[in-house]
Amino acid sequence: MTDPVLLIVGLANPGREYEDTRHNAGAWFVNALARSRGVSLSEDKKYFGHTGTFTFEGNQVRLLIPTTYMNRSGQATSALANFFKIPTSQMLVAHDELDLAPGTIRLKIGGGHGGHNGLRDIVSRHGNQNNFIRLRVGIGHPGDAALVTPHVLGKPSAADREKIERAVDEAVSYSADILRGDISRVMNNLNGFKA
Repeated sequence: MTDPVLLIVGLANPGREYEDTRHNAGAWFVNALARSRGVSLSEDKKYFGHTGTFTFEGNQVRLLIPTTYMNRSGQATSALANFFKIPTSQMLVAHDELDLAPGTIRLKIGGGHGGHNGLRDIVSRHGNQNNFIRLRVGIGHPGDAALVTPHVLGKPSAADREKIERAVDEAVSYSADILRGDISRVMNNLNGFKA
């Protein structure tokens, strides 16, 4: 068991033109979790994002979707985490993952940024602490490094979007265990899931 999770972040680019793109898959998870908990997110300029809160087993849990661009995600996470004194070890960051197929989802603790600009900025803005939990939402790889940017900033096919949403819903179904910090149990179950 790890400490309870007190901050859940869904990485995204702001604006209507990006909301259905693969790079916003992390935000799709936070929005699905918010719906499951009856939470409505609202913009809070102090934390550079859309935020919401709910109580779980006596703990105040905060949700955040940064409204900065992806490469400045840490501006939002550090503003909120520093204000509420939430250590990185009690933070979960949901993000799109090129190295996993659509419909695949993985939970892990710590690690590098893997070239993901949002993760890179979060690690940098939190004093190079990388011990936060990551929920890696598979979006697939286009097969060529030159195609990565248009791929992540493009919209998935209807079939891929459905697979991603099923994987996100599967992760939401484990949210109580995630919030309690029972990460190894969730990893054992969720990391074999394939929509």
